[in-house]
Amino acid sequence: MRIRSARSADAEAINELLDQLGYPQDGQATTAARIQTWVDDSASAAYVADAQGDLHGVIAVHICPFFERDGAWGRIVALVVSDRARGQGVGSRLVAAAESFAASHGCLRMEVTSGDRRPDAHKFYQRRGYVDQAGKSSRFLRDLPTSNDNRDQLLPEN
Repeated sequence: MRIRSARSADAEAINELLDQLGYPQDGQATTAARIQTWVDDSASAAYVADAQGDLHGVIAVHICPFFERDGAWGRIVALVVSDRARGQGVGSRLVAAAESFAASHGCLRMEVTSGDRRPDAHKFYQRRGYVDQAGKSSRFLRDLPTSNDNRDQLLPEN
C-alpha cells in the first residue's frame, strides 16, 4: 500500500469511502470536480491509501494562516478508512501524510473535529497526541445563504 495524492479518477472509490462515513455523494463527476479543486489549491491536499488500485482510505488537509500571530495551522477536513482496512495502520499513515504536508507549509498545529458519535475515532486521534478540547472551546456553525444576500453590508472601498 502506498500513500499518494488523490486524483479526479479516484472519485468513485472516494464516494464509496465517504458513504461509509455517512456522507453519501451526489455523483462521480461532482466528486471529481471537488477533488480537482483540492489539487489546484496550494493550501490544500488530499491523499489516498492505494493498495494496487483498491483505495483503503482518504484524507484531506487544509492550511490556515493564523491571524493573531505568525504561522499557520493545518486542519484535517476529512478522514475515512475503509471498513475492511480499519485497524491496519491505514489511518495512521494518512494522518502522517497530512501532518507532513502541514509541517512543510509552516504549520505549528493540527486540528481535527470528530462527531460525538465516533468514540473510536476520538481514541485514534488521542493515541496520536491530539488533545480533546471538549469543555475548553465550543464549535459554532451557521449555514450561509446560497446567494450573496449580505453583499450590501460590505463597506465600499475608498
